[in-house]
Amino acid sequence: MTRAETKDRNRRALLEAAFEAVSRDGHRARLEDIAARAGLTTGAVYSLFGSKNGLVVALVTDHLRPHYEEIEQAVPAGLDLLEAVDALARHFRRTCDASEASAALSLQITLLDMALHDPELGSRLATSVQAQESHLVALFAGRPHRGSLVTPDQARRLAVALRALFTGLTQGVTLGLTPGADEQYFADAARALASGMACAGEDADASEACASK
Repeated sequence: MTRAETKDRNRRALLEAAFEAVSRDGHRARLEDIAARAGLTTGAVYSLFGSKNGLVVALVTDHLRPHYEEIEQAVPAGLDLLEAVDALARHFRRTCDASEASAALSLQITLLDMALHDPELGSRLATSVQAQESHLVALFAGRPHRGSLVTPDQARRLAVALRALFTGLTQGVTLGLTPGADEQYFADAARALASGMACAGEDADASEACASK
């Protein structure tokens, strides 16, 4: 293999090993164990990711990238804001039935625990999630709603609110806490949220005019 191919193989091996170790041990996952599982040394981790925290952040980015690619495919262009939110909500509900739903929830909870134990890691994870969230902002910005187009600022506020909503709902479904939450339930909740959030950030006169439409 070329040097670039070897580097890519080592990177992938470390990410896979980190996923297994972090999912199992959380903040107690040891860098030495991750490297050994990948068949490498800790030096490879420092060379490729800079630190254990750098490896964990890369793991999150690697995990989120296909997630947002699937979202972009699930919400086609040409829909207005509420239609787009409806399609997104139904996509999130379908992910609850995927075979990897429990593993994804386990990793999510583990990463939260790690962030609480390591503020520096928590800050870096937040930055990574916010960067990936820009995909949702781009997905909503410019879509028609109530006679106008959604601005980037409105789309950003909505993306944050919807992420919180879907996180709570998907956790509830996966844990069996909300057995009646089907696709329509997700869609209704998301539409209700989007109807109000689209006007957030406007000045008083604009908000009043938007709400009256």
